[in-house]
Amino acid sequence: MPRVALQLYTVREDLHRDFAGTLRAVAAIGYPAVQLAGYGGLSAGDLKRLLRATGLAVAGSHVGLERLEEHLDDEIAYNLEIENRDLIVPSLPESRRQTLEDYRRVADLLNRLGARCQARGARLSYHNHAFEFQRFDGRPALDLLLEWTDPALVFFEPDVYWIARAGEDPVAYLRRYAGRCPLVHLKDMAPDGSFAEVGEGTLDFPAIFTAAEAGGTEWYVVEQDRCARPPLESIRLSLEHLRAWGRV
Repeated sequence: MPRVALQLYTVREDLHRDFAGTLRAVAAIGYPAVQLAGYGGLSAGDLKRLLRATGLAVAGSHVGLERLEEHLDDEIAYNLEIENRDLIVPSLPESRRQTLEDYRRVADLLNRLGARCQARGARLSYHNHAFEFQRFDGRPALDLLLEWTDPALVFFEPDVYWIARAGEDPVAYLRRYAGRCPLVHLKDMAPDGSFAEVGEGTLDFPAIFTAAEAGGTEWYVVEQDRCARPPLESIRLSLEHLRAWGRV
């Protein structure tokens, strides 16, 4: 069964106030792992010691595409030192997703970055939002991007909320890209389309779990872009639902 982690972007304001204290709070709530969205200004050695002190594993790190272009070797070295091999492109700058040719260039770049990651013992994934469902010649840009990238070099971190927000079926995408989704972002959708804690919205999580697990997913990563409750309360509620469903 996949393990569960928290994408720390969810608690970004708490982290800004107290990075180490927030990691301790996440661990106390019961998350066994985190996915990084920045390093809190810590060296790899200091972050590794903090993670060990809290008992938290690392389930990937979101790193901007430009940072990966310019400093990939540094990012790989840092993440391998903290015992994480997964680097994830979290989004595309608007200027790099206007045309079909933009997506072709991004695909070529991801293939090159993925090959360099693989050579160093790391793994590259791409995380979707809703904008990738813009259609070119009748096909979603996301499908083209995944078609043009080598599945042995570039993996896919599907975000089930954003797939549903775009009017598509997350379960269908998990099935279509089975074997290519080691990490899956879990967030729920309220009836009005806004973000909700996992289990508090409308998404069919039993079907999502079945598809993900059949396809070899290794990590479920809870994320909530914006929280109506205090974020630490929201992540606790999501974890309670995952525990009730036997996923923790």
